[in-house]
Amino acid sequence: MSSNPSIIETNAPATAKPQRNRILGVMAALVIVAGLAYGAWYFFVGLRFESTDDAYVAGNVVQITPEISGTVVSIKADDTETVKAGQPLVLLNQADAQVALDEAEAQLAQAVREVRTLYANNGTLDANIVARDADVLKAKSELDRAQDDYRRRQALVATGAVSAEEMQHVEAELANAKSIVAAAQAQVVAARQQLASNKTLTEGTTVEQHPNVLRAAARVREAYLALARSTLVAPLSGEVAKRSVQVGQRVQPGEPLMAIVPLDHLWVDANFKEVQLRKMRIGQTVTLEADLYGSKAEYHGKVVGLSAGTGGAFSLLPAQNATGNWIKVVQRVPVRLALDPKELREHPLRIGLSMVAKVDVSDQSGPQLASAAPSAGSLQSEAVQAQPADADAIVDRIIAANLGTKVSTATRGATAGAAMVSHRASGQPMVGAIAARN
Repeated sequence: MSSNPSIIETNAPATAKPQRNRILGVMAALVIVAGLAYGAWYFFVGLRFESTDDAYVAGNVVQITPEISGTVVSIKADDTETVKAGQPLVLLNQADAQVALDEAEAQLAQAVREVRTLYANNGTLDANIVARDADVLKAKSELDRAQDDYRRRQALVATGAVSAEEMQHVEAELANAKSIVAAAQAQVVAARQQLASNKTLTEGTTVEQHPNVLRAAARVREAYLALARSTLVAPLSGEVAKRSVQVGQRVQPGEPLMAIVPLDHLWVDANFKEVQLRKMRIGQTVTLEADLYGSKAEYHGKVVGLSAGTGGAFSLLPAQNATGNWIKVVQRVPVRLALDPKELREHPLRIGLSMVAKVDVSDQSGPQLASAAPSAGSLQSEAVQAQPADADAIVDRIIAANLGTKVSTATRGATAGAAMVSHRASGQPMVGAIAARN
């Protein structure tokens, strides 16, 4: 049977056309379904979230700086090491501070004894006034006797029983007695003035509260704190970073020596576009992923605050859009996100790591401005530092010792124990040794 080429050529296009139509129909259906699916996702899910990959881990970088000048004799921590709050980090030479404290203690002891002398002088001056009053009485009795002698002899001058020479002697004795009385009375006035002058230095206060003693006590406290500050301790627990100090270096107050980063107190600064902030509120939940762990670890947190301005507004060289040609650039605003401490412990992070943040903006009941409550970046020192009470115990001991009273064993033990707290692990001469002395 012979084939007809014309029939084959005529039927081939007719067969391919329905097949092509079916393929186009399927593709159109798939596009429509995909569009509907995306529309449904965007309406039910996409509108609920705002996300950005312009997010980075942030935290506190606590600078360790000395409060006094000195020479570094020992370094107890290095970069990447983990330290606990109160752990010694840097030790300065304590020799000068020790000498200053010894001198201040001696000055306080001397001040107490000098003030005690002032109070004792009040009794001496009181007794001196009594003695001067007695001198006045004695002088007056001598004056009365001289006046009686003068009157008797004056009555006998006319009879010639008393010579002129004898009368002159009597008059001289009378004048001398009067001058003695005047001198005795002047000494009484001087003694009273001395007592009044001495009382101005002692009245209205006690030995312990005397200004001279308080001034010397303040110098003891100052010297004690200087000695205690020769040991730089970790204000909180964290990891050491940026150590620049070296042994033998002469450091000055405020000079950065190293830094401590508390890795258990981190947050995320996510930079969202300005158009993404319309529905963003404080308190909204957020999920985050770190490039370090990928999808293996998911963090949960919340929005705790929005920056007061865009990143460009606070840059070193802010944009000057009022000059020259202008091209609009979408600005970004830093948003602070708090992290769950438990998740942070399970998967530790480092400052500067990249994050992907997705904020659920469906709940818009929260405020747009942060309240006065502490933020995620608030921090407080956990270290046991030298306290004024420690120095007060030393001052009380010195005052009591120089007042002639005994210091109880409990007071001496409390003094030594309190002063040793901030120097327990320093390996240097400690203030506690001074407190336990004498």
